[in-house]
Amino acid sequence: MIQVFGHKAPDTDSTGSPLIWAWYLSDIRKTPAKAVLQGTPNTEALWMLGKWGVEMPEIIQDVAAGDQCVIVDTNNPAELPASLAQAEVLEIIDHHLLAGGITTRTPINVTIRPLACTATIMHDLIGEDLDRAPRWVKGMMLTCILSDTLEFRSPTTTPHDRWVAEKLAGDLDIAIPTYAAEMFAAKSDVSAFSDAALLRMDSKEYELGGKQLRVSVLETTAPQVLIDRKAALIAAMPGVAAEDGADEVLLFIVDILNERSTLLVPNDFVAKVAAASFGVRVDSDSVVLPGVVSRKKQIIPALKL
Repeated sequence: MIQVFGHKAPDTDSTGSPLIWAWYLSDIRKTPAKAVLQGTPNTEALWMLGKWGVEMPEIIQDVAAGDQCVIVDTNNPAELPASLAQAEVLEIIDHHLLAGGITTRTPINVTIRPLACTATIMHDLIGEDLDRAPRWVKGMMLTCILSDTLEFRSPTTTPHDRWVAEKLAGDLDIAIPTYAAEMFAAKSDVSAFSDAALLRMDSKEYELGGKQLRVSVLETTAPQVLIDRKAALIAAMPGVAAEDGADEVLLFIVDILNERSTLLVPNDFVAKVAAASFGVRVDSDSVVLPGVVSRKKQIIPALKL
């Protein structure tokens, strides 16, 4: 049985895309596959599963020697199972920059395209066979694309992502603004999560100036709810960093509707990063970054000292 999985701390795309591709492998290619996750999905991803009546995939801790697997929505070894080198990677489907470091036992299919969402790539790869897909497959594709593009607000959005999303919405008879509002409301409901869990919910590893960073984003339509927890979130950062082998945590609270981010500033190092990266003056324990909503395109590429 082929295991299909995305990155750690699964967001909507890393939850939906494994399910989409496992359906395609099993039902269309006739190669039995199952979606698995490397952690508990975020609130929006859990909402998506409930919306389309799909059971949450099994959460795995690692892979075993000889396991066959397909990697989606990442190609970064730091975001993948520790024993991946001992498994048999069959395919990679992704929309992030090429990180390098994955070794395979045989030549494999690798599809990495400059699109906003892995599900958009899968739409193209599946092609006419998508006509045979159940509604939940198309529903998850739509949800993933709207999530990764922030309903087309993110600068990562391409005309093709938008075309695919609008086509899927038409097929499903869904009004995108109404549906996206439901998604983002679910994403914004973080009341049940601890401060440490929020810092890890949507996080990527990054090295800057010899320091290991955990670059976290929380996308929300209710940013004040998170800003009201600012002191507690800052207090939790050293413990999360120490437990995860990082030096610092950078947390960006992304205000979806107003298209801006608030970066929490716990210390002088993060203040220097903010000033050098975004050209802002830091006078307190947070700073607003107008127009910054995408970690992939606007945050990670800008980071410097």
